[in-house]
Amino acid sequence: MPVAEDNVREALKQVIDPELFVNVVDLGLIYEVKIDEQPDGKSNVGIHMTMTSPACPAGPQLLGQSKDFVSRLEGVGEVDVRLVMDPPWTPDKMSDDAKFILGFG
Repeated sequence: MPVAEDNVREALKQVIDPELFVNVVDLGLIYEVKIDEQPDGKSNVGIHMTMTSPACPAGPQLLGQSKDFVSRLEGVGEVDVRLVMDPPWTPDKMSDDAKFILGFG
């Protein structure tokens, strides 16, 4: 059974930015999730994510945790998490919940 994008995004909600204390999905850091079904029944997952700034000190930690949590999902094969900086992140990419928590709205 293929892995659903919703399940991948739920797994990514376990990745919490250590400075903002909000998960990477609600922060709007996840730009793309691609799922590629493999002949062995596993699904390879590709993720494009960004950071709130190019110099984000938590970047390596967030990338590593994203790969780790998605890899734990049943049916997942390989996980490729890529850092992209285009388009640049802006606060309008956050969920309403994140904006509320961080006082943006």
